[in-house]
Amino acid sequence: MSGDATYIMLFGGSRSGKTFTIVRQIVTRAIKAGGSRHTILRFRFNHVVNSVVYDTFPKVMKICYPTVNYKLDKTHWFAKFDNGSEIWFGGLDDKERTEKILGMEFSTIYLNESSQIAWPSVGIAMTRLAQKVNQQIIVDKKIEMKPLRPRMFFDCNPPDKNHWTYKLFVQRRDPETGINLYDPEDYKYFQINPKDNQENLSDGYIKTLEGLSARLRKRFLEGEFTDANPNQLFTDLYFDRWRTQEEDLPDFVRVVVGIDPSGAGDTDNADNDAIGIVVGALGTDGNAYLLEDCTVKAGPATWGKVATSAFDRHNADIVVGENNYGGAMVEMVIQASRPRTNYKSVLATRSKMVRAEPFAPLYEQGKIRHVGRFVDLEEELGGFSTNGYNGSKSPNRADAWIWVLTELFPAILRSKVEKKPQTSPKKQFNSNNTPGYWM
Repeated sequence: MSGDATYIMLFGGSRSGKTFTIVRQIVTRAIKAGGSRHTILRFRFNHVVNSVVYDTFPKVMKICYPTVNYKLDKTHWFAKFDNGSEIWFGGLDDKERTEKILGMEFSTIYLNESSQIAWPSVGIAMTRLAQKVNQQIIVDKKIEMKPLRPRMFFDCNPPDKNHWTYKLFVQRRDPETGINLYDPEDYKYFQINPKDNQENLSDGYIKTLEGLSARLRKRFLEGEFTDANPNQLFTDLYFDRWRTQEEDLPDFVRVVVGIDPSGAGDTDNADNDAIGIVVGALGTDGNAYLLEDCTVKAGPATWGKVATSAFDRHNADIVVGENNYGGAMVEMVIQASRPRTNYKSVLATRSKMVRAEPFAPLYEQGKIRHVGRFVDLEEELGGFSTNGYNGSKSPNRADAWIWVLTELFPAILRSKVEKKPQTSPKKQFNSNNTPGYWM
C-alpha cells in the first residue's frame, strides 16, 4: 500500500479488516503531510456516516493514534487535524454534496464498498486525485520534505467477474472498452479474508460464514469473484447498492403480505417445500421495500398464524396468496387465523421467470430495496435467469416476494402484457421467449 502503484484494491470476504486497514493508511498520510486533503466515499451517504465516521474512523484514531487531535465537522462532514490536513466523507447518492466534494482536489481518494459504485462515478472521482503536497520523512535522522504520492484506494467483497472491479484490477483492462490498460503496473490488488482477521472477530462468526450457500461462501468467506451469468435477472450488485436500513425508511402508502403455499405439514415435512411468507411495502417515495421474510416449513395452523401475525405487526393492508396449490385453501387458513383479514387470491398463469422478469430493471434503478440482508431470499432471486429458474431448491421466498411486488406495482405486468407481440393466446400465455423488459 506504500509501493509504486497509484490505484490499490483490497478484495476479500466480510469483516476481514479492509476498511480499517485503508482508513489507517489515509490517517497516516494526513498526519505526515500537513495541509493535505483526503476523501472517503461510498455509494450511500448515510452508509459512510454510520460505518466509517461513527465506527471505523474513531476506532483507528483510538487504537493507532490515541494522542493525535482532530475535530469532526458534522455540518460539512470532514475531520480536521491540528496540522491542517482534512479527511472528507461523502456519498455518491447525494448530488449536491458530491459535486461540492468533487469540486476539490485530493491527495487520497478511497471508494469504500466499490462493488456498489458505478464505473462512470469512478472515472469522475479519479479526475480529482490532483492535490500536490509534501510530506515529512526522516533521512539520516534528519527531517526532509518529499512529495506525497497520490493514492486511490478501493475495497469490496468481490462481486461477479462482469463487474468493473474485476476487469480493472484482475484483467487489467478498461472496463468500458476492454482495451488493455496503458500502465497496468499502476493498478495493484491484494486479497484479505476473515480468517486473516479472526482474532478481532466474535466467536462463531467464521462458522456463520461457513454455513452460507456455496455462492455466498465464495464471496464473503473466501473473498473470490463468482462466475458471471449474463442471463441472470437479479444480482448481488443491485441488492447491495440499494440496501437500506430501518431508520432511513419513508412513510408507507401500502403494505402487503405475500404467501406462496406448499404441501408442508407440522410433522414429517423434511421433503416438502417451505411456505413462502414475505412482507413488503410501497413508500411515499415510490420505491418498494422488502421488510421481512417469515418463510416457514410447517402445517396450515402454524403458517397461518405466522402470516397473520406479520399482517398485524406491519399494519398491512392486504394478504395476497397463490391459489394454484390447494385452491381456496390459503384464504381459508388466513381467515381461520385472523377473521375478516383483507385477502386477495392470485393465479400463476405464467412461468416463474416470466412473472419475475419485469422487476429486474426496477432493482437496477433502485425502485426495489431490501431493508437489511435476506440471505436465503436473495439466494433464490439469484437463481432467476432469462433461461428459467436455475436454483437448487424451489424459490418459495422469491415467489412470495414477486407476488408482493405484483400487488405493489400492478401496472408493471399489465404493461408487459399490453406491449407483447400479438400471438395466439396459447403461445403468448406459456412462452418463455419473452422479449426484453417492459416498464
